[in-house]
Amino acid sequence: MKNILICTLAATFVLGGCTAGETTPPEPFGPVPSERQLAWHETGIYAFIHLTTNTFRDLEWGYGDADPDEFCPEKLDAEQWVRTIKAAGMKGVIITAKHHDGFCLWPSEFTDYSVKNSKWRDGKGDVVGDLSAAAKKYGLKFGVYLSPWDRHDIRYGTPDYIDYYRNQITELIRNYGPVFEVWEDGANGGDGWYGGLCEKRTIDRSTYYDWPTTNGLIHELQPEACIFSDGGPDVRWCGNESGFVGETNWCMIKGKDFAPGKGDGAILNAGDPEGTDWIPAEVDVSIRPGWFWHESQNDKVKTVSQLMDIYYSSVGRGANLILNIPPNKDGLFDEADVKSLEGFGRALEEEFAFCLNSRISKVEATDVRGRRFSARKAVDEDHSTYWCTKDNVNTATLTCTFRESVTVNRMMLREHIALGQRIESFKVEAQDADGSWKEIASATTIGNKRLLRFEDVQTKAMRISITGSKACPVISDVNFYCSR
Repeated sequence: MKNILICTLAATFVLGGCTAGETTPPEPFGPVPSERQLAWHETGIYAFIHLTTNTFRDLEWGYGDADPDEFCPEKLDAEQWVRTIKAAGMKGVIITAKHHDGFCLWPSEFTDYSVKNSKWRDGKGDVVGDLSAAAKKYGLKFGVYLSPWDRHDIRYGTPDYIDYYRNQITELIRNYGPVFEVWEDGANGGDGWYGGLCEKRTIDRSTYYDWPTTNGLIHELQPEACIFSDGGPDVRWCGNESGFVGETNWCMIKGKDFAPGKGDGAILNAGDPEGTDWIPAEVDVSIRPGWFWHESQNDKVKTVSQLMDIYYSSVGRGANLILNIPPNKDGLFDEADVKSLEGFGRALEEEFAFCLNSRISKVEATDVRGRRFSARKAVDEDHSTYWCTKDNVNTATLTCTFRESVTVNRMMLREHIALGQRIESFKVEAQDADGSWKEIASATTIGNKRLLRFEDVQTKAMRISITGSKACPVISDVNFYCSR
């Protein structure tokens, strides 16, 4: 009996008074994000820059026949771009180093069709270099877009073009890195100038580029860079350019079914709960109707209210948002764009300025895995900790009681996605003065982040009920806010 008691006390001491199951994290469920994908998720929102000869021709897609001298943004100031991007609350920027017209915004050694043969800055200019330096100066992440399609180059459609494409990818990453994302557009093949032949060229989007080899090269040169295309391999398209991902948004799809320019739009928008690969959605949308600057669109810049709606329909549903801001012919962001972006940044800051978590006096859950995963971990504003239920407990309720009555009109919820995406549905209730509960919101998936906004609620307690989950729920953050 004495030996049994000693062993029991020793076990209790080692485990801190908890059973082994209470101190052991749940096993990962389904596909999980890589380290580079986790870093990408934390980026949240960043800018896109579209600038080429199209800007001076009032076009969206250049044919590939423009004279390099047509490109002459005489007042180009990459620091003006970056200051505005940062004021808008964004954490990074991606430049269209080469669009479908084939004109390169850096002095590439592999083609003459670039800024080095334009009159801009006497051929000494480097848009990519300017932006990379400005991003580093102001602490923004930097990425590159290199169109797989090239309507200028005579080699397009032949094996030689693939060598050219890979040489340029290598050049960009080595000379202007580090990069956090590489964009592979889905527009591949069609009419083009092609060295003056002016013909239509068709390629097999799934096989022509040998994407596994190209993407392997990118990851070898830049292991932290996420690669975007319709189906990843790291980040997927959201299926539209209107500024939203599905109300239900899973981070998983079956990646083998997709390639740049090839994919099912419905699956891209909602993800696949049975997906085999962690490939989260990125929402791409422009602040103007077009991707390139057009004077006729100066009065069509999205308002702060529209940008906030886009934010809630993208980042607020677990995706990332890449917002395009096209410089004008001078090489500057237009005043209307700057005004809207600065207003957007202020609105974002105000939206989440007043977190009410410090006023929480008590947190209870209907099920807890153990003290290490207590209900309090969901509201401690530490993203590395989380509340978790026991294995096979897939529905549970978290109740937060405030010290005094508070006004709530915004919420943020996050899963600990390093262990996979699990939650299928949940609802939020507020306690009335008489002690009864009133439902104020409900939704499906949470993933990296779910943002909720609703009318002011005066309450002393809030209750979150996980009503459906593919495995035991793992919640890292539940934040309550009162926007101004």
